[in-house]
Amino acid sequence: MTEKIRIVGLEEHIALPLVLDAWEASGMTPNPHAGWGDEPFARRLRSTGEERLADMDDQGIDEAVLSLNSPGVQNLSAADAPAVARDANDALAAIVAEHPDRLQAWAAIPTADPVAAPLELERAVTQLGFRGAMLYGRTGSELADSPAFDDLYAMAESLRVPLHFHPQTPQQPIIDSYYSGLGGPGMGLATAGLGWYYDLGVQYLRMIFSGVFDRHPELQVLAGHWGELVLFYLDHTGILATNAKLQRPLLEYFTNNFWIAGSGTVSERYLRWTAEIVGTERMVYSTDYPYTFGTRPGGFPFLDTSNGVARSFLEDSPFTHEEKVAIGSGNWQRLVDRRAS
Repeated sequence: MTEKIRIVGLEEHIALPLVLDAWEASGMTPNPHAGWGDEPFARRLRSTGEERLADMDDQGIDEAVLSLNSPGVQNLSAADAPAVARDANDALAAIVAEHPDRLQAWAAIPTADPVAAPLELERAVTQLGFRGAMLYGRTGSELADSPAFDDLYAMAESLRVPLHFHPQTPQQPIIDSYYSGLGGPGMGLATAGLGWYYDLGVQYLRMIFSGVFDRHPELQVLAGHWGELVLFYLDHTGILATNAKLQRPLLEYFTNNFWIAGSGTVSERYLRWTAEIVGTERMVYSTDYPYTFGTRPGGFPFLDTSNGVARSFLEDSPFTHEEKVAIGSGNWQRLVDRRAS
C-alpha cells in the first residue's frame, strides 16, 4: 500500500485579539480582512480550535504552523513591539498546547527593536518550542537587508531555525506612484494582486546582493507565493552577479538558502517552474489560510484550497510519490531536524 502523503501547511494565518488591539492603538483602521468583526472570514482568521481543525480536515492538511497575519508586530514602535511580540508568542504557545498534534507556530519578532528581536527569537525557540519565526519584509522604512537585522539573522543561523518571510503592503509613496488612479482595483493591485510580491521579492534580492547570506551562509529562508516573483526572472537577474561581486552564482543562493512554497496558489505551471529552478528538494507546502479558503465570488479557482483542493493539488502533481512526500512534509522535517543535529 502506498504511504499516505502527510501535509504540513507552513503559512497558515491567525489573528490574535491582543495584536488587533495593538494595531488599532497604533492607528490601523479595523477591517474584516485583518481579523476584526463577525464576518465568517474574520472569524476563521481568529479561530483557534474546532473550526480551524475542521477547515484543515476539509483542505487535507495534517498539521498547520500558525503565524500572525501581516504585518505581525512590524508596524509597531520599538517601545511597543517587544511586549506585544512576547504576549503574542505566549498566546500562540497556549493555542498550540491545546492541539500539539495538529498545530505549531512561527514566532512573532519585534524587529523595530534590534536588541530585543534576536532575544525574542531565542526565547520562542528554546523555551516555547517554536520552529522559527515569521517576518514581514521591511520594518518601517528599514528593508530586510538592513544591517540592523544582522544580529537577528545570526541568532536564527546559530539556533539552526528557518525564517519565513511574508509580504506586507508597499510604502505609501510606491502606492501613490504605481497603483493610484485606478479606482477600486488600485489597492488590490498594490497588495494581493501583485504589489506584495514585488515588494518582498526585491528585498530577497537585496539580501543576496548586500551580502546577508555571505555573512550568514547557513541562514535558511522560506519564501511563499512561489518565491515572490523572483524565480520567474532569475536567468536575467543572474547577470548582475558579477557586478555585485557575489561569492556564488545567484541561483546557488536560492538552492542553498531558500525553500519555496505556493501559499495556496494551486497553479501547476508555477509548481513545475519552481521544481525546474530549485528542485523538489527545496519545495515545501502552504495554503495561506484563510485567505485562499472557500469559493470566491467572481471565481479564483487557483486560489481555492477548500474541498480537499490543497491535498489533491499535491497528490495530482507531476512528481514521484517520494517527491510528493518530500514536498508535503519531508523537506520541512529536514529543516526541523537541522536544529536537533
